[in-house]
Amino acid sequence: MFGFYRFASVCPNLKVADTAFNTTEIIRCGKLAQAEGAAVTVFPELCITGYTCSDLFHQELLLKNAYASLQKIAEAFADTDMIVAVGLPLRMFGRLYNCAAFVQRGNLIAVTPKIHLPNQREFYEKRHFNSGRDLLNSADRISWDFPSFGEVPVTNFIRTGCLDGSEVCFGVELCEDLWTPMPPSGELALAGANVILNLSASDALVGKGDYRRNLVMNQSARCMAAYVYSSAGVQESTTDMVFSGHLMIAENGSMLAESKTYGRDSEIIYADVDVQRLNMQRLSEGSFQDFDSTPYFATAAEFGPLPEISFDESGSADALKYRYVCPTPFVPGNIETRDANCKEIFNIQCAGLAKRIEASRSKRVVVGLSGGLDSTLALLVIAETFKLLKRPASEILVLTMPGFGTTNRTKNNAVEMANLLGVELRTVSIKDACMQHFSDIGHDPAVLNVTYENVQARERTQILMDVANKEGGIVVGTGDLSEIALGWSTYNADHMSMYAVNCDIPKTLVRHVVAWYADRARNFFAADVAAGSADETAAFKSADALSAVLRDILDTPVSPELLPADANGQIAQKTESILGAYEIHDFYLYHFAKYGAEPAKMLFLAKHAFAGLYPDEELERCLTLFVRRFFTQQFKRSCIPDGPKVGTISLSPRADWRMPSDASFADWLTNSLNASFRE
Repeated sequence: MFGFYRFASVCPNLKVADTAFNTTEIIRCGKLAQAEGAAVTVFPELCITGYTCSDLFHQELLLKNAYASLQKIAEAFADTDMIVAVGLPLRMFGRLYNCAAFVQRGNLIAVTPKIHLPNQREFYEKRHFNSGRDLLNSADRISWDFPSFGEVPVTNFIRTGCLDGSEVCFGVELCEDLWTPMPPSGELALAGANVILNLSASDALVGKGDYRRNLVMNQSARCMAAYVYSSAGVQESTTDMVFSGHLMIAENGSMLAESKTYGRDSEIIYADVDVQRLNMQRLSEGSFQDFDSTPYFATAAEFGPLPEISFDESGSADALKYRYVCPTPFVPGNIETRDANCKEIFNIQCAGLAKRIEASRSKRVVVGLSGGLDSTLALLVIAETFKLLKRPASEILVLTMPGFGTTNRTKNNAVEMANLLGVELRTVSIKDACMQHFSDIGHDPAVLNVTYENVQARERTQILMDVANKEGGIVVGTGDLSEIALGWSTYNADHMSMYAVNCDIPKTLVRHVVAWYADRARNFFAADVAAGSADETAAFKSADALSAVLRDILDTPVSPELLPADANGQIAQKTESILGAYEIHDFYLYHFAKYGAEPAKMLFLAKHAFAGLYPDEELERCLTLFVRRFFTQQFKRSCIPDGPKVGTISLSPRADWRMPSDASFADWLTNSLNASFRE
C-alpha cells in the first residue's frame, strides 16, 4: 500500500564450486527474506557456483550443476510472488555468460548477461565469459529456450504495470557495470527503471569500501532510483584476494540499509523502498521525460504482481520495519551536516540580499523587528550582508511597532538585539493609528476578530513602506516558507516586501539557523575585531549578550501578537495552539510539495514519524487544516515578493510551484478525512 516494497540484499555463506551447499543456503536465506515480507531478494554475482571458480567455469559438471541449482531455487519459491535474483554461469547462443537470473512463482522470468567484464590481473573474467553487450543492445526482443523454463527474455529491463503510481521497473547491472564511465543503469533509469539491482563480487581493498558506498549512493541519486547492491563475501576463495560481503540498499542518494563487512556467516539486510515517491518525483524531472523508452518496454521481461507492504486499518507506526521516516525532513539529521547546511543557507540569504541592495541602489534597508524568530533571522542576515558589502550597520533601519498584543519580552528582546548589532532603532506605536482606522471603517475595537488583527498588520506594513520611501531604502520581508504554505500572513501586509530573505526556509529550519548563529556569534563579531573597528573584549561581550537574547527568542512561543496579552502580560495568541505544531505542518508540506503524496499517505507517514510525540487525532486535525489552508491561500503565493531559493522546495510562482488560486481541494480533503490503511 502507498507504493512501499521491501527489498532484501543477501550475502550467503558458500563453498567455492559446491553448488549443492550453495543452493541450500540460498534457499534458506531466501525463505527468511520471504517470511520477512520481502518483494525482491538479491544475491551476489555467480553465487550458485561462487565467483572465484576460475577455470572450473569451463567444466561441464559445474555448468550442469549450476543450472540444476537454478531449477531447484525456482521450485523452492514457486509459492510466492517474491522475486529472487541469483547469479550463475549460463550457456546461450554457443557462448558462456556471467548472468543474473530472476525467478518468480517457479518461473524463470528473465536472464541478464553481464556487459562489462573486468580483465585486471587478479580477475581474468574475459578468460571465461563473453560480454552480453550485443544481446542487450539488440533492437529486437532476444530470448533463449531454457530446458524446463521455455523461452526466457534476455534483457536488463524488467517491468510490471499497475495504475496506482506504484509500478516497479527493474534495471539490472552486474558488478563492473556500475564502475564504468557510462553505467547501464543511467540509460535504464531514463527508460523507466526505478529500482536498480546489482549482483556483484567486488574485492576488498584499502579505501574501496567508502568509494563503493559513494558510488552506489551517487548512482541512486543520478538515476532517481532505489539501488539494491549485493556483493560476494569472505567465503569466496582467498587465493589472491578477499571479498567483504558489502550489502547496500540506497534510495535517491540516501543509504537506507548497509551491512557490516567481513562477516563469516550469511547476512541479510532489508529496506522499505517508497517506489511511489520515486515515480512521483520523476514526473517533474524533464530529463526523465525526454528519453525514448519505447525500445526498452518493447524488449522488457515482465513479472507478476509483487508483494507490496500492507498496513492494517490504523496505519500502525510499526508497519515500516526497515525504513526511518524523519519527523523533520527539512532539517539535516547529524550535527556536522546541519552546521554546514545552516552556514550555506545563511550565505545564500546574504548573497541574494546583497545583490538586491546593489541592484536597487538602496541607501538603506528597513525591517520590522518583532522579537520573534523570523524577523530575528532576517535582521541577522541583513547585518551580515552589510558587512559583506562593507557598509556600516548604521544604514540598517530597524522599526519596532508595538501594538495591542506586544509583550515586554518580545519588545525588550527586539530592542536589545538591535542595540547589540549597532543598527538604527526607531519605535513607532501603531495603537493610535489603528484606533483611528477602527473608527474610520466602523469597527468596534472590542471585537477581537480578523479585522482587528489585520488592521494592525497592514498598519505596520504601511509604516515600513512609507519609511523606506522616505529614507531611500527597501523593505526586507521576514515571512518563512511554513507561513507561506499555510497563508499565515495578512494579504498586502506582512505578506508583502521588496525582498523576502526567509521565503524558502520553513519554521523548523529557521529555528536551527538562529540557534546555529547563537552558537557562533563570536565568530561573526570577530570580523569587526579583525577589521579594527571593535575592541576584542567589547565585541565578544556583545556577542555573548546577543547569544543570550537569541536563545530567549528561541524559547519564546511563536505568535503574531495581534491579540491582547493575558492578565500576566504574557503572550495569549500562540500560533501553534491554533494551527498545530509547525513540525507537523512542515512534515506535510515536504511530502506534499516534493513528492506529491496523497493525504492518506502523508498521515500514515506522520503516524510513523511522530509515534509517541503527538496523538493520532492531532495529526489528523493538522492534516485537514493543512489541506484546507494550502489550497485556499494560494492567491497569496501567486503574488509573493522575490526571495532566494535555498532548498529543494519553493512555493514561488516563478520557481517550483504553480497552481490555480481557485482550485478545489475537495478530493484531497476527502482523502485525508477517509484515510484508510486497508488493502
